[in-house]
Amino acid sequence: MNYKMIRYFFGIMLMLEAAFMLIPTATALIYSEDITPFIITIGILLFFGIPSVAFKPNNTRIYAKEGFICVAAAWILLSLFGALPFVISGAIPNYIDAFFETVSGFTTTGATILCEIESLPRGILLWRSFTHWFGGMGVLVFMLALFPSGDGQTIHLMRAEVPGPVKGKLVPKIKRTAMILYGIYFALTVVQTVALLCTGMPFYDSLVNSFATAGTGGFSVKNQSIMSYENPAAEWVIAVFMFIFGVNFNLFYLMLVKHIREVLKNEELRSYLIICLVATGAIALSTYKTFDGFEHCLRTSFFQVTSIISTTGFSTTDFNLWHIFPKTVLTVLMFIGACAGSTAGGLKVSRVIILFKSIRREIKHMLKPRSVNIIRVDGEVIPEENVKAALNYFALYIVLIILSTVLISVDGLSMETNITAAVTCVNNVGPGFDTVGPMGNFSTYSAFSKIVLSLDMLLGRLEIMPMFILFSPMAWKKR
Repeated sequence: MNYKMIRYFFGIMLMLEAAFMLIPTATALIYSEDITPFIITIGILLFFGIPSVAFKPNNTRIYAKEGFICVAAAWILLSLFGALPFVISGAIPNYIDAFFETVSGFTTTGATILCEIESLPRGILLWRSFTHWFGGMGVLVFMLALFPSGDGQTIHLMRAEVPGPVKGKLVPKIKRTAMILYGIYFALTVVQTVALLCTGMPFYDSLVNSFATAGTGGFSVKNQSIMSYENPAAEWVIAVFMFIFGVNFNLFYLMLVKHIREVLKNEELRSYLIICLVATGAIALSTYKTFDGFEHCLRTSFFQVTSIISTTGFSTTDFNLWHIFPKTVLTVLMFIGACAGSTAGGLKVSRVIILFKSIRREIKHMLKPRSVNIIRVDGEVIPEENVKAALNYFALYIVLIILSTVLISVDGLSMETNITAAVTCVNNVGPGFDTVGPMGNFSTYSAFSKIVLSLDMLLGRLEIMPMFILFSPMAWKKR
């Protein structure tokens, strides 16, 4: 285990978090708010960060084990320090609550314990939403884009953090790949901010909502989420961008290099689009009597479908009040999630495709035992190790949801609340149903349950294994 390199790596990460905290600090200055919480937090981050990077180790190699440990521990450390401004400012006095809110931000879940959001300082709210943007594409991916690195080692960091069953490079160099991904991410965020400004939304709100959409997080600066704006044009803009940010970012790169045909043939993208259209139609048909006209019904249905499947979690209606069928459709979307290589959570469409094709192959094998059936996606053979990994992940994923539901049930809340709370946290969605619905929050849970759900969010964002490896005794044994 290269402990010196891990220490150095954490030092860079803490200093990067300190640098990003200058953004809400500047916002607080602009709005004449107290900057003390941010200054103190920046000081603490630098206190731990500077000594860690003072001496760069001679051996800078990062193997697979170090890569998984670095990624898992980094997300915990970011959340532990990132919670400090909430506590110091008094916005969230309880540290467990602040940790829950920060984990929810960095993992782009959007689950909140806050009841009164609009009364909080704008600097604090900007930091809250910026954690979505920072965590959306990946903290470590951002570091790889900024700092020189050896591709042979840092590929382990990228594989541990980027969601989806298959991880790869857009170009031969990891640093260049990370720069391309963040360049696309930043450009799309700017375009959405400008589009929201054109709908009449104020600049601050446009920026904060764009951060939350880009990271598919869902933190809003309004108590009733996007519904508070009563702005149909803004709802359409946000809905479209929620769909866009649920697309594999590799496809945006292919579009830039004019490989449009490959994009159009992409099986995951086509499946993602079909799921969104079918779900929108199903919800619109089952809820049309509750809306004022066709456009309102279509807009709300499409908005909630893209919000849930992209795991953003914004709302323009209290879907908690819908009857069982549309709520069931939304629950299925929570599990599916969007595309691999996007900022979304959930199982991922590509993994669902592999699971269904694996089931179909098993049925064929039972009917024709001597037949040889291989699984293909986009015309390419999926290696058996990837199929096995998808099946193993699904099994762990179901066990995690069941175990979490049992643990948080000690608080005595309804079954619907507990199940959807576990599902929404593991899938990084945000709102569930009943007490944790779009107009509710997670404040009624005990400190124990909030810690369980915080771990769920981290496990879901990193797709389980990196967190398991971090706490596994085998990972810390000498070679």
